[in-house]
Amino acid sequence: MYDENQINEEEKINHNIEISLILEAIYLKYGYDFRNYSKAHVKRRILSRFTKDKFTSLAEMQHRLLTDPELFHSLLVDLSLNVTEMFRDPKFFYAIRELAVPIMKTYPFLKIWHAGCSTGEEVYSMAILLEEENLLDKSIIYATDFNQIVLSNATEAIYPVSRMKDYTENYNKAGGKVSFSDYFTVQYHAVKLDQRLKKNIVFSDHNLVTDGAFGEMNMIVCRNVLIYFNRELQNKVIKLFYECLLPGGILCLGTKETLMFSEYNEKFQQISKLNIFKKLYR
Repeated sequence: MYDENQINEEEKINHNIEISLILEAIYLKYGYDFRNYSKAHVKRRILSRFTKDKFTSLAEMQHRLLTDPELFHSLLVDLSLNVTEMFRDPKFFYAIRELAVPIMKTYPFLKIWHAGCSTGEEVYSMAILLEEENLLDKSIIYATDFNQIVLSNATEAIYPVSRMKDYTENYNKAGGKVSFSDYFTVQYHAVKLDQRLKKNIVFSDHNLVTDGAFGEMNMIVCRNVLIYFNRELQNKVIKLFYECLLPGGILCLGTKETLMFSEYNEKFQQISKLNIFKKLYR
């Protein structure tokens, strides 16, 4: 097992070089670019896989990654950011109802991009909110992620029944207007969300690091993704969001994320302390 506390500074430097080489190899072989992710995050995930698969060296791991697509896909799952739940951070969804919905109701049609959608819980939460505000029928939600495994799970809209108690509490705190159970049916140890929530959602493969604009949007939701990027990559992605958003459009970031150090900071107005921003017209 790798233990950084048991190696000297020279060995730490060598390990960091080897991890950088692994990231370069992944990019050249598979086209996934993790080189500008937070070094601490990437290192932690790679060393976790290193320990699980009992490699003797990082050089051996790199060789296996280049010759074994199955190992690469396991590491891809490790590097993906899949912490999510229905109505995660209920105060955020409540703020959307109070601050963003009045703006959204002025548009004849809504295009919303949920970037880094993971297994879809927060996407369906937004669909429920739009349904209750009579906006879903005139909306289309583009839900994207680079991990095709979680995208496949998201399209199924099937979740563990054991999570429903927490999800119901979140829904109520977020200002839900009916019974949360109206939106799903129980099937053995799982629940399946109502199919009507899926009708205006398009799930698609998109990589924020390597792919370009995703069309003109009225709202972009990308919460708790930028915290795993370094400053350079954060600025690149914020630039992408700025270019995709229509004037007056809404940008939603995670509670630990900020525009403060971005060159685009002055091009947005913060309308909520929960990191909800409006693109300025100038």
